[in-house]
Amino acid sequence: HEWAANIVKKWKFNKDTNHVIAPVVVGGQDLVENRNITEAIDKCQIKDGVLAGKFANATAEDLKKAVDIAVADIDGWRTKTHKQRHKVLKQVAIKVRERRDDLIGIAAAEVGKVFTETDVEVSEAVDFVEFYAHSAQYFDKYENLEFTGKGVGVVVPPWNFPIAIPLGGIAATLAAGNTVIIKPASVAALCTYEMCKCFWDAGISKNVLQFVPCPGSLAGEHLISNKDVDFVILTGGEDTAHSMLETRPDLFLTAETGGKDATIVTNMADREQAVKNVCQSAFGNSGQKCSATSLLVLEDEVYDDANFKKALIDTANSMSVGSIWDFKNRIGTLANKVSGNLEKAINSLDDNESWALEPEYVDNNPYMLKPGIKWGVKEGAFCHMNELFGPVLSVVRASNLEHAIKIVNDTGYGLTSGIESLDEREVSYWKQNLKAGNLYVNRGTTGAIVMRQPFGGMGKSAIGAGRKAGFYNYLTQFVEFNETKLPVSSKKYNNDLVSFIDTCKAKNDKSEDLAKLEAALQSYLENYENEFSQAKDYSNVRGEDNHFKYVALKNIVIRVETFDSVFDIVTRILAARVSKVNFTVSINNNEIVKQFLNNSATLFGKNDHLIEEDDNSFVKTVKNFERIIYSDTDKVPTIVFKEAAKTVTFIVRQKPMMEGRLELLNYFEEQSISHSYHRYGNIGARAYES
Repeated sequence: HEWAANIVKKWKFNKDTNHVIAPVVVGGQDLVENRNITEAIDKCQIKDGVLAGKFANATAEDLKKAVDIAVADIDGWRTKTHKQRHKVLKQVAIKVRERRDDLIGIAAAEVGKVFTETDVEVSEAVDFVEFYAHSAQYFDKYENLEFTGKGVGVVVPPWNFPIAIPLGGIAATLAAGNTVIIKPASVAALCTYEMCKCFWDAGISKNVLQFVPCPGSLAGEHLISNKDVDFVILTGGEDTAHSMLETRPDLFLTAETGGKDATIVTNMADREQAVKNVCQSAFGNSGQKCSATSLLVLEDEVYDDANFKKALIDTANSMSVGSIWDFKNRIGTLANKVSGNLEKAINSLDDNESWALEPEYVDNNPYMLKPGIKWGVKEGAFCHMNELFGPVLSVVRASNLEHAIKIVNDTGYGLTSGIESLDEREVSYWKQNLKAGNLYVNRGTTGAIVMRQPFGGMGKSAIGAGRKAGFYNYLTQFVEFNETKLPVSSKKYNNDLVSFIDTCKAKNDKSEDLAKLEAALQSYLENYENEFSQAKDYSNVRGEDNHFKYVALKNIVIRVETFDSVFDIVTRILAARVSKVNFTVSINNNEIVKQFLNNSATLFGKNDHLIEEDDNSFVKTVKNFERIIYSDTDKVPTIVFKEAAKTVTFIVRQKPMMEGRLELLNYFEEQSISHSYHRYGNIGARAYES
C-alpha cells in the first residue's frame, strides 16, 4: 500500500541520518543545551547501528520548575469553561487523525511496533480525546453540582502503548481542568514527544502541557514527591506504584499495574476458535500488553487433545517475527532486552514442565523473540504466579471449570481474563466467580475500545479508586466537586433507613443536617436502582454484548475523627447500606458521633460493626479492609497513610456527597464483560431480538 510505503520512506532511518534532538519542554521553552542526551536505537536495524532518534533529559531543576509553572497556570487553562476546553481538545483529535502516519512511524522506529498494532492504537487515542472532552460535560447536567480541576496532574505512562495510553492520561487530565506534566517511559520518549506535538499544535500551550523525559529515580525524587502535584496517573509495574507510595504515602495515585491474564478453554469450547483467539492475545505485540493472555488453563480433555496442542503450536509458529519494516511480519521487536521474569521463564523449567514450542531469537537479535509455549506448568509455579510481559504462554491443566477459575484467581491479579466455551451455563458460572476487571467470552483478551469495554482491573492489577479508563467515572478522580443544593430524586423511596431518618427529623425538624441526610438517602436509593445495580450495554454492537457493571466491595472501614459531624459519618453509613457493603465504623475520640450511633441500631446490618480505637490500634487493622473512608484528606493521619501504602489500600479522602451518582462510587469496583455470541457471523435466535 502506497500510504504505508510512504511511512517507511519517512521513518525508516539509516546510520547516516542526522536526527534533531527532541527537547525537554518546560515553561513554554524547548530545552536541549547542557542536558544529557539519550540515543534511541531502531531495534530492527540493530546490526547497522541505526538510531530512531535522540532526546534530551530533564534535570532536577527542570522538574521543580515544571511543577511551579503547572501550579501557576499562567495561560488560564483551569479557568476555562468545560465547553472552551472541549473546543480545543476537539482540535487535538483532528491533529491526531491527520498525523496517524507519523505516529505509526515513530512507534515502529522507536519501540518496534508493527503498523497494524499502532493503527488501532491511534484510533483509540482519538477516541480518548473525544470521549474525555465529552465526559467532562456529562456531570454538567447535574444542576446540584459544580466542579473544578484538582490542580496539577502528572502522567507516567508505559512504553507498550506509546501513543494511546499517554495521550489518554493527558486528555483526561486536561479535560478535567488540570495542567499536566508528562514523564514518558524512556524507551518510548520520542513517541510521547510526537504525540504531545498534536496537543501543542492544536492550541494547548507548552505551559499547560509540559514534557519531561528523565530517569525514574529523578522523577521520584523531584516530581512525585512534590506536594504541589495533586495526583499521578500511572500505568506500569507494581514495584513502581509501591515505590511512589513509599516516597509519598499521601499521594493520590490511580494506577493500572498489569496482570497475569488467563484464558480458560473448557471441554465445551470451539477449539479452533480458541486457538486463534489465544495466539493473537498471547503473542500480539510480542506479548507486551498488560491484557495479553499469559496463562492458558485447559480442562483435562482439551489438555490431552493432541490435535488442539498441535494446532496451538502450528498457529504460534506461523506468526512471523522480524523487522517491522517488512510487512510480511506480524510481530516486531521487544522494547527491552530479555531480563527479569521473562529471562527466568525462558532459561529454566520447573518440575514436569516442557517446551511445546521453545522460544528463540531471530537473526541473533536480542530484541526479536519468537513465541514460546511452556507446557505442564503446575499450580503455584513461577510461570503460574508471575507476569512475564513477553511472548511466552504458560499452559496449566485443570480438572474442571471450578478448578480452572481457582487457578486464575489464585494469581491475585485481576486485569483481563477470557473463557472459551459454547455452554452458557459455564459462561454464567465463570462470570459470577472470576475476579477481573475486563472479562472476555469467546474472543481475544486484548483490544478494549473506549466506552465499549472501559478498561481497568481488580486486585493487584489496580491501585487507587479503581475507576476505569474510557468511562464517565474516570474523570471524577481528577476534579473537586461542590454541591450547590440538595439532589432531587424522581420518586420517594421507603425502607427501614428512610423511616429511621424520618423519625430523627420529626424529633428535630429544624436540623439542616437531617434534611440533607433525607435528600442524600433518596439520591443513594435512586442511583443504586438506576445505575449501580444495573449491567448496561452502551454500545449495542450486533453479535457482541458489552456490559458495564458495578461490583460491590465486601468490607470497608469508615473512620471517625474528632471533628467529624454526625452528617459526615451517617452519609457514609447510609451509602454503604444502600450499596449492600459490609462496614466497620471505627471511632477515634468523638463522643457526639459515638452517642448517636449507639442509639441508632437501625443503621447497622448484622455484619456491620461499631468500635472505638486510637490511631495506633487502627493502623494494625487497615490491611483487613478493601477500602478506608475518611471525611477529608486533612483528617487522615500520616501514620495511616504510611500503613495503607504498605498494602496499597485506597483511602477515600474527600467530603461525603449527597449526590448518589458520586458518593456510591466509593463502595464499588467496576467490571466490563464482552461476550462475542455470534458463530462466525451467525447470531442465531438473537437475530429476532428488537
